[in-house]
Amino acid sequence: MRGPGWEFIKEISEFCGDKREWIIVRDEETDYSYGKIPSERSLEELLDLGVINLDKPPGPTSHEVVAWIKRMFGLKKAGHGGTLEGFA
Repeated sequence: MRGPGWEFIKEISEFCGDKREWIIVRDEETDYSYGKIPSERSLEELLDLGVINLDKPPGPTSHEVVAWIKRMFGLKKAGHGGTLEGFA
């Protein structure tokens, strides 16, 4: 694998501390009619189509944090996909 998709995968792996060797089964060209590599998306596209992975601190509720995100980015719609409480 070569190109921006491979670079994105390598960056994520390195960030996560993944030391495994990648085995490439076959090289394929990316068909950009199906979308973009996340690292090539603009901030507007990420906010419109993406997910914000947030480590919520203790205290505010998930609902409050969603309200803050909406206000900070001027969003009409936002939500959360659930929480995992510290004691769970």
